[in-house]
Amino acid sequence: MFTHRWSGVHRPGGVTWRRPLLVAGAVVIPLMLAGCGTRTQVIAIDGSSTVFPLTAIAAEDFQLATPAVQVKVGASGTGGGFAKFCRGETDANDASREIKPEEADECAANGVEYGRLNLALDAITVVINPKNTWAQCLTVEQLKKIWEPDSSVRNWQDLDPAFPDVPLRLFGPGTDSGTFDYFTKEIVGEEGASRTDFTPSEDDNVIVQGVKGTTGGLGYLGFTYYEQNATVISDVAIDNGEGCVEPTVASAQDGSYAPLSRPLYIYPSVQALARPVVADFFRFYVANDDSIAQAAAYVPLNDEQKQQLKSDLDALLTKAQALSPSPSGQVNE
Repeated sequence: MFTHRWSGVHRPGGVTWRRPLLVAGAVVIPLMLAGCGTRTQVIAIDGSSTVFPLTAIAAEDFQLATPAVQVKVGASGTGGGFAKFCRGETDANDASREIKPEEADECAANGVEYGRLNLALDAITVVINPKNTWAQCLTVEQLKKIWEPDSSVRNWQDLDPAFPDVPLRLFGPGTDSGTFDYFTKEIVGEEGASRTDFTPSEDDNVIVQGVKGTTGGLGYLGFTYYEQNATVISDVAIDNGEGCVEPTVASAQDGSYAPLSRPLYIYPSVQALARPVVADFFRFYVANDDSIAQAAAYVPLNDEQKQQLKSDLDALLTKAQALSPSPSGQVNE
């Protein structure tokens, strides 16, 4: 678990996190914005509310180094963000799952070429009210029984006769969320398959407040949102057949928190990376990725994954150079 002080990063729901500025220990790279003038340049990013804190921190610190740049970061959900991204309305999309075939087709139809960068790791955390002392560990089968379509579980006793007679109330991400897609695929067995009588929201703070205010409440959200609210909600250990495992940095990195540990991504467009300011932002993001992940209380990449991230960005920048204007004003082929 990370210890940090937060400074001015806003997340969906209007909550402000206090965190350290990335100065000590951060890798700061030279920015190549000479000749761009003083007019504010805008970088537009949308997508996953789970990935939002990472990109918001990167945006804030990049803007401190380059005041002439404004990085706008939204959180309309992975699916909602891809809809904008594939229409060419944003420069990059935060994603808590991989792009779907139909989304890739939409991007292709609109001429949006993109790449995928793995920024950090996450552990989707099942959460309960602190007064719940009976469901501190649940099996994957029990979670499936709760969340599958047409589930008959309305009371905790419906799940296990040994549990108390307490109504079950459910909270979770909306259907545009990559967390919803990932959870339903891994727990229910089919992406998007879920009971519908729960309170959905793209704002994780709504899930936190719902579970906090309901003794029989249960929900799921990204690890960092749980970490930031661990004094008002409790996590549930998951038994995937090998005993109860809690969501932690270590269990996410070694994969023992199964099946709910996952990678987190950002998808930049190649066209956007052809703009020097966007290329500089992503160089900054990747160079400082480890510090950003730790500041946001996410699970950092291991050494091999960090090297892959740098390699993936280099490959995208090489593609983007072919679209950048040459000194003569012609587009490089």
